[in-house]
Amino acid sequence: MKKIRVVQVNKLYAPIVGGIERVVQETSEGLIDKNDIDIQVLVCSGKRKTTKERYNGVKVIRSGSIGIYLSMPVSIRFFGYFKKLSETADIIHIHMPFPLADIACILSGFKGKVVVWWHADVVRQKFFMLFYAPVMKRLLKRADCIITATKGHIESSKYLRHFKDKCTIIPYGIDENDFKKSEDSEKIIDKYKVFENSKKVLFVGRLVYYKGVEVLIDAFSEINGAELFIIGEGALREKLINKVNNLGISDKIHFLGRLDDNKLKACLRDCDMLAFPSVSNGEAFGLVQLEAMIYGKPVINTNLPTGVPYVSINNETGFTVEPYDVKGFAQAIQRMTDDDELRMKFGKNAYKRVKDNFTKSNMINSVYEKYIELMLNK
Repeated sequence: MKKIRVVQVNKLYAPIVGGIERVVQETSEGLIDKNDIDIQVLVCSGKRKTTKERYNGVKVIRSGSIGIYLSMPVSIRFFGYFKKLSETADIIHIHMPFPLADIACILSGFKGKVVVWWHADVVRQKFFMLFYAPVMKRLLKRADCIITATKGHIESSKYLRHFKDKCTIIPYGIDENDFKKSEDSEKIIDKYKVFENSKKVLFVGRLVYYKGVEVLIDAFSEINGAELFIIGEGALREKLINKVNNLGISDKIHFLGRLDDNKLKACLRDCDMLAFPSVSNGEAFGLVQLEAMIYGKPVINTNLPTGVPYVSINNETGFTVEPYDVKGFAQAIQRMTDDDELRMKFGKNAYKRVKDNFTKSNMINSVYEKYIELMLNK
């Protein structure tokens, strides 16, 4: 049997770090080990110059772009590379939302199989969606298969509900060895910690509106015996720092900025719990929940209609509270701060849930099996 030629298409690729970028990288690197798959990756470079390389064995084309608009790279060259790759591809696998890829696929006239991995709805850019929605719907109609990580992705999306018959659920996955073999030995959090016996609550993510960090800070004004460590950068950083200072709680909330991957892993290892206070459907899953849970850490997340509360289960691997519920978040953190036995129990359950449901090998094999199925049903 000849090799199945697959092109995975996304905005960006490693070493740029992001949840979707990690999924693209891990599936691509996993699939090159399959003897009957020939995989290439097409992304934008974020710079004007186009580069072609092998990254950890994967053939990657980074199309030169003229800038970023509405969080999306803009590249004219991208269309040419898409067209050229589509001429020999059996499967084009597009990670959405990525308007450039939608348009390129429709214009290319590609006749092979189209796989869409739907990661999240576009929530805030309502004016932009007036123009993009018709294109996106056309691609969804064209797609032979739509992958989502959870059932919540389908049920919460105003677009996917019309294409339920095409949807297949493949949960994101991580590999325990990827985390524990490369973590930093230094105890990063302890350098910032003020109170000797306080519990360490970790937040990891961009400091933007939908991550709900303001809710978390307000909650900490009511919490005793815990300190919050915030990892990440973003447009709200200065506003959040001012809020902490105005509330007079700067002794128990610490901004660590952006950390490299190994230091981040060390913080996940050394914290007592993860806070995940997202408030918008723009948060569809939250891979960092899995990353904390593989270290046996409980999670306090929010009851969004997306896949977020499916990852960490209320009263099993942590607590789930309503979005924007400051008091609920404070009570959940306080309870796990005060009850060591409960916290440890949730942490053990969290580790088991990842091992049972969210492994990288299962994710890669499920994508591979879907490719084979599509090619057998030509």
